[in-house]
Amino acid sequence: MVKAIVFDIGGVLVELDTARCIEAFRSILGFERITQILDPCHQKGIYGEMEAGTLPADEFRRLILAESRPGCREADVDRAMAALLVGMREDTVQTVVRLRGRYPLFLLSNNNPISMARTYEIFRENGLEASATFRGQFISWEMKMLKPSREIYDEAVRRIGLPAGEILFIDDNQANVDGALAAGLQARYYEPGSPLSELLADL
Repeated sequence: MVKAIVFDIGGVLVELDTARCIEAFRSILGFERITQILDPCHQKGIYGEMEAGTLPADEFRRLILAESRPGCREADVDRAMAALLVGMREDTVQTVVRLRGRYPLFLLSNNNPISMARTYEIFRENGLEASATFRGQFISWEMKMLKPSREIYDEAVRRIGLPAGEILFIDDNQANVDGALAAGLQARYYEPGSPLSELLADL
């Protein structure tokens, strides 16, 4: 029996466009090395360090600007980062609205403070205030833990306060789904772009 649902963010609740983000880093900043640190699932280099909570966002911006065109600013870095996040599908919004009346909902994401700021804006643009929609969030940079390590799932279970087997986790990366299953959660793989309502129709 499912008593709580935990969602990944990027690729599940919020659609991603990696190509658009790469183009933004090149056109806005002139930062050509973006393909070395941006990955659809697990970020690398300084991007990965920021998501792991070992590199502060301000230092990330400074390092990006050091390799960007003269005159670029921190706001330009944030704008290029935001290009990764496309928005929410209407089916996704409606599915979340329906489920929040029946289940406590949570977020669990490998993420960073720059992208999370835009994520909250996207939620609000779709009538979903994060604090009113989700009971809690487990974000890698805050916890200094990354999926698919066992520790982040165990800590999420501990904070939710339910047996792992009563918690359903949704992610668009099979490795993260496997990590959740290994930690005892129920877990389902979400195919990006597909109707979330179909995956969760039985709920």
